[in-house]
Amino acid sequence: MTAAAGTAGEYPMQRWVFEDAAGRFDIDLGDSNMLPGRLDDLTVDPGLELDYGHDRGIGALRDRVAGLYDGDPASVLITQGAQQALYLVYATLLAPGAQVIVFRPGWQQSWDITADLGCQVDCAPYREDLTFDVEAAAALAGPGLRLIVANSPCNPTGRRIADADLKGLLELAERRDAYLLLDEEYALDLRDSPARSSDRVISVSSLSKVYGFPGLRVGWLYGPPEVVEGCARRKFLSTIANSVLCETLACDVLDHRDRYLRHYAELTGQGLKLVREFAERNADAVQLVEPENTPFAWLRLTTGEQPLALCRRVLDAGVLLMPGETLGASDGFRICFARDPEAVTEGLRRIEPLLRPSPQVPPSAAPLSGQNSNLPNGVL
Repeated sequence: MTAAAGTAGEYPMQRWVFEDAAGRFDIDLGDSNMLPGRLDDLTVDPGLELDYGHDRGIGALRDRVAGLYDGDPASVLITQGAQQALYLVYATLLAPGAQVIVFRPGWQQSWDITADLGCQVDCAPYREDLTFDVEAAAALAGPGLRLIVANSPCNPTGRRIADADLKGLLELAERRDAYLLLDEEYALDLRDSPARSSDRVISVSSLSKVYGFPGLRVGWLYGPPEVVEGCARRKFLSTIANSVLCETLACDVLDHRDRYLRHYAELTGQGLKLVREFAERNADAVQLVEPENTPFAWLRLTTGEQPLALCRRVLDAGVLLMPGETLGASDGFRICFARDPEAVTEGLRRIEPLLRPSPQVPPSAAPLSGQNSNLPNGVL
């Protein structure tokens, strides 16, 4: 996957979703979460007092999250989505001049925010098969290494970190007295998280992606006590606490976890079958990277056209996709299939005749505003 360097501090995905695409699609195959749940899926005591919650999250929710890891509630901090959890870790562990290694393409926050904090940010690539290139990450490591950031299963590639590669990243972090920050939003069984057994690992997740409740804005981090303590202090000084209503609703979600995971498995199974058939029919234009338990897949675009140009054409047909340029890549796009099969089928039907550029459409298009194509790949 080709990494297209961008300008630190800008959020092309925000521009794509909230500006370019706002109000222009009726089929969403772009967002990376499960089909969103509804308020009437949940139950809450109407007599709930809407007082301040707790800076670390209400005890009932911390207990439930700790149970996902088969771990200790003292290792849990509830946050406003996984995004705040990641930000709190950066703000707590990093100082100007510290080295951070991130894998790119990925979530832009990991390289933008760390650069804003004055860190030396080095972007490690994936291997050709989109597995994590741990050897490349190790080659980047310097004496100031403080944090390695990885997402497994990965957004946008859909690939998880192989056990041997995870072991390599852990050993690298331990050798350098650094931390490994794992974004595990798409991990279905957090009892397998290395955060349970290593004091150099911090796990982050939420109810947004697999459970389908991004509107609750409930996430968490699970990690060593000193990291949790530092993050809790910074959370208190910024947002104090989460909404006690949202945290109480989150307890209800986790109380019915098995039901939500069954629905997730059902929709992703049906949707992936449709995407596989689509890729087979259009093998001259796209190549499917087989996902590993994610609600989306990465489709390599082989027509020579920039993904953004294709996605703009598809948006005109009322379908939202996520162009690679919003994720630091220029060779494909992300498609989410955790939707009702009818919506996936109709979306793919609209996309198919637009996959190949017409003779009037050049094979490339201008990059997103704010991208700097003069920067070397993988260098910030």
